[in-house]
Amino acid sequence: MALIEEIESFQPAALVAKTKGDRSIWLIVILLTLFSCLTIYSSTAALAYKKSQSTEHYLMQQFVFIGLGLGIMYFSHLIHYKYYSMFAKLLLILTIPLLLYTLIFGSHVNDASRWIKIPLIGLTFQTSDLAKLAIIMYTARMLSRKQEIIKDFKQAFIPIMWPIVVVFLLILPANLSTACILLFTCLVLLFIGRVSLKHIALVGIVGILLASSVIGIALISGAKVGRLNTWISRVKDFKGGEKKEVNYQTLQANIAIARGGITGVGPGNSTQRNFLPHADSDFIYAMIIEEYGIITAVILLILYLLFLFRCIKIFLKCPGAFGAFLAVGLGFALTIQAFMHMAVNVHLTPVTGVTLPFISMGGTSLMFTSLATGIILSVSKHVDEEQLQIQEDEAKMNESNKTKETEKIIEGQAPF
Repeated sequence: MALIEEIESFQPAALVAKTKGDRSIWLIVILLTLFSCLTIYSSTAALAYKKSQSTEHYLMQQFVFIGLGLGIMYFSHLIHYKYYSMFAKLLLILTIPLLLYTLIFGSHVNDASRWIKIPLIGLTFQTSDLAKLAIIMYTARMLSRKQEIIKDFKQAFIPIMWPIVVVFLLILPANLSTACILLFTCLVLLFIGRVSLKHIALVGIVGILLASSVIGIALISGAKVGRLNTWISRVKDFKGGEKKEVNYQTLQANIAIARGGITGVGPGNSTQRNFLPHADSDFIYAMIIEEYGIITAVILLILYLLFLFRCIKIFLKCPGAFGAFLAVGLGFALTIQAFMHMAVNVHLTPVTGVTLPFISMGGTSLMFTSLATGIILSVSKHVDEEQLQIQEDEAKMNESNKTKETEKIIEGQAPF
């Protein structure tokens, strides 16, 4: 009801007054989305030519997505974060069948089934985006509820870990990079949540043994196991392959970075956008370096670090365990994704299909990123309000005590 009243009484002039939460996070998101418009306008030139569209078409499309994303962020930050604890379980129950449906009936591109179509509106979205949000929310919920027995393997670790493993295994066949980012984020969250290091290490050991066994069997038998051959090929390409040649995507990204240098060739002057695959999404960071230089690339990296730092600050301030785990978990997920994208673009890791949050062109992925940020801001907003209320209560208490002391002095001085 409170949210409905907020929506009904909403006026554009009162937007700033009603926008609460960590102002630094709001500023970082706005800066990233504004920069997104500049890069999307430039990077979609080749795509527009291939599809007989104008570059303004993709710019306006990105404007719409950014507007929807900021709207989702604004309204989700109005909801008290405690309600997301109730949504977490329902969201996880919805996510697991959707991931199964995607594996079986989803759109197949490059031997991977990652997308499903939303009925009526025709938009496609990656169910892994929804899964990331669902499992982090659910893990935060479980960690907050199991704190008193958090070191117990059967009563705490198993109930927390099994949904993470299920979601990881359902994402893994089609999207290794997203599955690994999700698992790593959850393990970081378990560490922060005081789960036993022995139990966390056990997950790592079991995972390495299983992965080694599957890869070994595939290499010895020569059998094609899902996208395993693609992953092995990408690792070989990262190392240079048998002929020590750099693959096409990495080569074009390296050329873009070399052309950009310190200050870049200038906005709109990129040539590699015509050769770089997915210059508007998976390799947008390389194109940013080409046009704006390494200095701007470092500034973007610092912005993502500041985003994570502000999430950690919220974690430290939050009095409730669920809100604290929720903010830091979502903050780590978005930041790790950004760093993975940057690492791929500068050839520090094998090629993956990871986008740059708030900057890469996208629709539903931007919506889920905005929703995750809105939830972080919800935690920040209500933590600030709770702290303000505590300060006001303390001030009233002090004022009341002073009044009582004054009355006692007056009564003591009064003649009998």
